[in-house]
Amino acid sequence: MDERNDPHENFYIKITKFATLFINPNRDLNQSLTMNTLNRSIILSKITVIFLVILLATSCVSSKKIAYFQDIQSVDQAKLENAAAFTEPTIQADDILSINVFTLNPQSGAIINQASSSPLLGGSANTAVAAQQITGFLVDKNGDIELALVGKIKVAGLTTYQARELVREKVGAIYKDPSVQLRFANFKVSVLGEVNSPSAYTLPNEKVTILDALSLAGDLTIFGKRENVLIVRDNNGKKEFARLNLNSSDIFNSPFYYLKQNDVVYVEPNKKKVSATNSAQLQTISVIASVLSVLVVAITQLK
Repeated sequence: MDERNDPHENFYIKITKFATLFINPNRDLNQSLTMNTLNRSIILSKITVIFLVILLATSCVSSKKIAYFQDIQSVDQAKLENAAAFTEPTIQADDILSINVFTLNPQSGAIINQASSSPLLGGSANTAVAAQQITGFLVDKNGDIELALVGKIKVAGLTTYQARELVREKVGAIYKDPSVQLRFANFKVSVLGEVNSPSAYTLPNEKVTILDALSLAGDLTIFGKRENVLIVRDNNGKKEFARLNLNSSDIFNSPFYYLKQNDVVYVEPNKKKVSATNSAQLQTISVIASVLSVLVVAITQLK
């Protein structure tokens, strides 16, 4: 065989010769490397290279599945104007409410405002600490909160506005012209899966969209399945599920576009994620297989 005919074959021949010389330094390479031996080595090596090329080609991600709202230019503006309306979330058991009561006597208001601290796992809109302490009034299993001097007030099923007016009415029976501030202290959404910063995020306001949550999580990774984002919602003890397509403007019409407290957002990995996860291992295995194939051929020649 003329090694100058093909530089690639020349490379494979040198590898085979090196393996044979490594195993038996006293062996005559010209005698030990027959035409069939070289052909087998070259074929095995070429198969490995072809396999790696195919592996790299299949790991590419199509840009058509990455961009959000791809049909936004062709969508009728009237359709967007009829997008899903925001509905205020209602208070449920185990929610924590931040309540501040202000009266003409600051000391009296301080007594009512005494609240307990509860640990909360996850991050916030501004930080991603492992655990936080949240101060507020816990809604018990019966849907009640308990304020000092006022007693128990049932707030389950009410919006924060309705609960604020109810607390103002109850406190007004004791103090003149009280001012009340009430909001969720643990309005939390969890973002899992193929995002850059998966965590449970505590938000400072109630009007939160799926885009807000994904932004807090650092957006989707390149391997996130944008056309099939799962929303899991607990509605009065019953689980509700929805799939959103971030590639389409139809997301703005979904009742799940606005998130509610304790919603879970899960971004599935696409098929390329599996390929990318295994590519390093497969490439290592391929290299080892190539070396072993050369060694097997060389050992065969020693017999």
